[in-house]
Amino acid sequence: MIYRDFQDMKLSALGFGAMRLPVIQGDDGRIDEEAALHMVDTAMKNGINYYDTAWGYHNGNSELVLGKALARYPRESFYLATKFPGYDAANWGDVEEIFEKQLEKLGVEYFDFYLFHNVCEMNTDAYLDDEKYGIYSYLMKQKANGRIRHLGFSCHGNLPVLKRFLEAYGKDMEFCQLQLNYLDWTFQSGKEKVALLDEWNIPVWVMEPLRGGRLASLAPEYEARLKSMRPDEEIPAWAFRFLQSIPSVTVTLSGMSNEEQLKKNLATFAEEKKLSDTEMTDLLGIADKMLSVGTVPCTACHYCVSHCPQELDIPSLLALYNEHVYTGGGFIAPMALSALPEEKRPQACLQCRSCEQVCPQQIKISEVLADFSAKLG
Repeated sequence: MIYRDFQDMKLSALGFGAMRLPVIQGDDGRIDEEAALHMVDTAMKNGINYYDTAWGYHNGNSELVLGKALARYPRESFYLATKFPGYDAANWGDVEEIFEKQLEKLGVEYFDFYLFHNVCEMNTDAYLDDEKYGIYSYLMKQKANGRIRHLGFSCHGNLPVLKRFLEAYGKDMEFCQLQLNYLDWTFQSGKEKVALLDEWNIPVWVMEPLRGGRLASLAPEYEARLKSMRPDEEIPAWAFRFLQSIPSVTVTLSGMSNEEQLKKNLATFAEEKKLSDTEMTDLLGIADKMLSVGTVPCTACHYCVSHCPQELDIPSLLALYNEHVYTGGGFIAPMALSALPEEKRPQACLQCRSCEQVCPQQIKISEVLADFSAKLG
């Protein structure tokens, strides 16, 4: 197992993510406890010491099962992370109640790592309104009294959201968990987000390294290209080698659903094999080709914005459209749009086509926004 230095600790570079544990008959709320406990045993035996869960994973049952699995080991033999569920507005006023319940569910007296969960467009105001909700003050108090050893945050928001959160709380954040992979290096401004965190000297924890499994297998022509460079490397391993090549990345979390996935990832993290410059260029070129299918080629030149009578932020809307189309749905676009006034959402487009007259890429913007509205219902 590769280990990374974090302050006075050595963390396994591969972290055990408990969001996609094995389940019974496809029911996400019914974890196969026997299989999950066996996976934790395999992980511990092979050097994984970082375990990540959250309040909402598996309909609230992930913390219970992971707590049961880890209770069989000495407390000092693992590092445990969970999160305050600020992605749900119903939780904003209940930070103390939820925190105490999480300690109970996981059967511990402290958390090694605790996160503001999913800082994004929808909840940044609430996270930053400490007078009203007191989330930040409460978590800082728990850190002061030792029940949180290290405080950080996860972020699905765009770059301005990340900047805003850091400007408010960055001095107290010890790590940031990002959705990062060789697709989102450009698709979700991963490169710029990592650079910003570097400015703050905040190390990166990675979630979704395989983009929900999308990078576990590729189109035949892409797989052939990668195999020509590294014949013995498994295709999913390329996603992890990409992350091993980014100096800021400390822990890469993988939500493994069975023993086979776990063992393959353990084999990948048995040694470090960073990408060469040529391999990195080729891999990112493949990512560009993958992202071009079904998406619109907006370059964010902003010519369109000055010609929109509704003053819509068209480049941002097109970026969310691309995310939604490429992912096949998901929560990121609806989440971001929910933070906008109705008059700034896709359905506010008047179909006047003024923006299209100045678009250098000749994008049929009115048609794209109409399609976006239809996809969102």
